[in-house]
Amino acid sequence: MNYKKNPDQLIIDCHGHYTTAPSELGEYREQQKVDIKRDPLFEHVKGVIDISDDQIRDSIENAQLKMQRERGTDLTLFSPRASWMGHHIGNQTTSKYWTMHCNDLIYRITQLYPKNFIGVAQLPQSPKANLKASVAELERCVTELGFVGCNLNPDPSGGYWSSPRLDDKYWYPIYEKMSELKVPAMIHVSASCHHCFDTTGSHYLGADTTAFQHFMSAVTLFKDFPELKFIIPHGGGAVPYHWGRFRGLAEMQKIPPLEEVILKHIYFDTCVYHQKGIDLLMNVIPIENILFASEMIGAVRGIDPQTGNYFDDTKRYVDDCNLNNEQKQKIFSINTRKVFSRLDSILQKVDLL
Repeated sequence: MNYKKNPDQLIIDCHGHYTTAPSELGEYREQQKVDIKRDPLFEHVKGVIDISDDQIRDSIENAQLKMQRERGTDLTLFSPRASWMGHHIGNQTTSKYWTMHCNDLIYRITQLYPKNFIGVAQLPQSPKANLKASVAELERCVTELGFVGCNLNPDPSGGYWSSPRLDDKYWYPIYEKMSELKVPAMIHVSASCHHCFDTTGSHYLGADTTAFQHFMSAVTLFKDFPELKFIIPHGGGAVPYHWGRFRGLAEMQKIPPLEEVILKHIYFDTCVYHQKGIDLLMNVIPIENILFASEMIGAVRGIDPQTGNYFDDTKRYVDDCNLNNEQKQKIFSINTRKVFSRLDSILQKVDLL
């Protein structure tokens, strides 16, 4: 007898990265760096990375898949390793082919484990380059590989913030494609090459906070793209903690109240690694705008000596929040299925819906 969960009771992790890829992927990247060091204008070709299905299975079954089972989650929206996106490295061809290989690996995982992983795309961004390659790769990943979203880096320079603000028309080509395909973007920077910013600490959280400021101050963005949706990861950076400051800034700038801005467009995930932080997030941000996530085997992999549990076992924190079952179901499943509008059709195909 096949047992199928009520889809509203699925535990969907909207933020996972393939941080355990076989070494051949890293070796390909290192060769790219050698080529670029010799000639910054080196024109890369895609080439071949020889990774077997068994290698992929070994890298997943003793890592992300094992933790899914141990922690009681059902499905992860899975993307390439964020700190390895490395958009500041090389030129547009460097990023294009590196990104294609990374996304192709994610696709292979989704075919090997269709009930456990669904793809989210890396984009081949490059500092000061246009977004044509990113638009093309997003279309490939969604229409050919069955991905349901993408990660958008607001700072492909790696800490120097040389790109326009996120409400600038520079970004409109990718927003147009997102709207056409009906997919959201998670705002996610990559490695920092700036000596003042540490990648998974100040750089990640500062970027999350910066992105929210851009979106709340946008004058025409959400009028031009009324269906556009963004997830700000890591609990929204400093935003929930400083909600009063941002509300005050909105009042001073004569822009709509924050609740109106975020209601249809901005969402926050639960990659917050302590109970009081999660409780704050739940108390400040509307429940309808919170998506369950863990980023497991990511930035913080150790065990919290105060609790004896892994820092990134975020399901425990949500379980222990002062919320009713209906509110928890929204966070664990319902909200994510609304934001990732292509998700339900894939869940149906793999008999999870």
